[in-house]
Amino acid sequence: MADDSRSRRNGVLGSYAAIGDSFTEGVGDPGPDGMYVGWADRLAVLLADQLPVSGATAATVHGDFRYANLAVRGRLLDQIVDEQIPRAKELAPDLVTFCAGGNDIIRPGTDPDDVAERFERAVADLSGAVGTVMVTTGFDTRNVPVLRHLRGKIATYTAHVRAIADRYDCPVLDLWSLKSVQDRRAWDGDRLHLSPEGHTRVALRAAQVLGLDVPADPDQAWPPQPPRGTLEVRRDDIHWAREYLVPWIGRRLRGESSGDHVEAKRPDLLPLKH
Repeated sequence: MADDSRSRRNGVLGSYAAIGDSFTEGVGDPGPDGMYVGWADRLAVLLADQLPVSGATAATVHGDFRYANLAVRGRLLDQIVDEQIPRAKELAPDLVTFCAGGNDIIRPGTDPDDVAERFERAVADLSGAVGTVMVTTGFDTRNVPVLRHLRGKIATYTAHVRAIADRYDCPVLDLWSLKSVQDRRAWDGDRLHLSPEGHTRVALRAAQVLGLDVPADPDQAWPPQPPRGTLEVRRDDIHWAREYLVPWIGRRLRGESSGDHVEAKRPDLLPLKH
């Protein structure tokens, strides 16, 4: 069975490349320089922190760790396979996180069985060229209004991803079981991408899967909030529809993607600046 326990240890990971779509690029988690941060960048810091010090300074330790993020928002599975996997194989890092298929699944008429077959071919190709491939399940969208109706489809794809991980001995970042991201505070205002705190919790969970000691529990309960009134909920729904839903539908009708003219933010394995 694929090892997605909290005690997986594959030795020291000195390099890491992330591939995927907006989730892995970090959309919803803006940084001070205008670029997105996201869970993968945060995981890279946690990985760098685990390198043996051996008397070196923290700056030297982080300089020894190399990280690339090839993910681009809006990418479909076949685009990720064509554009990002060859580069990841060329870089040949110790770890690759591979999260793809979500944008395919939310498109009307797509078949999760077909998407999973293509995902498995990509995992087989990638596994032979890099150290460890971590795969990622879908979120449980029961509390995500814009995606709630796709819960069954996402669950089917998630089951496939776990079975593929079993066959190729991949650690699994199981987002379906991460209950803390079912809170609305884990999500950005667009209700499609994680908030900074949501990305942080995913990074912590990913580190746990790899056997790292983490500074906080990703499933720690959120602080209590006062109940929201019907008027407040309705006002938020109207604002969301105007600001996010209508533009999203417009892009689909025009055949546009949020990732058009966007390039990978970190295409090379570079030392991690901390």
